Amino acid sequence: MHFDYTPRGVCSRAIHIDLSDDGKTIERVSFEGGCNGNLKAVSKLVAGHRVDEIAGILAGNTCGPRPTSCADQLARALTEAAATAQQA
Repeated sequence: MHFDYTPRGVCSRAIHIDLSDDGKTIERVSFEGGCNGNLKAVSKLVAGHRVDEIAGILAGNTCGPRPTSCADQLARALTEAAATAQQA
């Protein structure tokens, strides 16, 4: 299942997510924009893990003075993607 998410309040412009057919496991994540090296690393680290596990770890992470971060936006995107998958 593929999902696209438009993050808010961060440098990245889009988050692309591929989940397993049941919507519970992250298969692949990629970002457009943002801190290229860091976001490539985050994408590698989350692949193969459960959506709820990663969303729980990354939720609330901030970036400098911002109240959010690309990681926090990924947590939000994963939660939204999993909810959409459950409805399908």
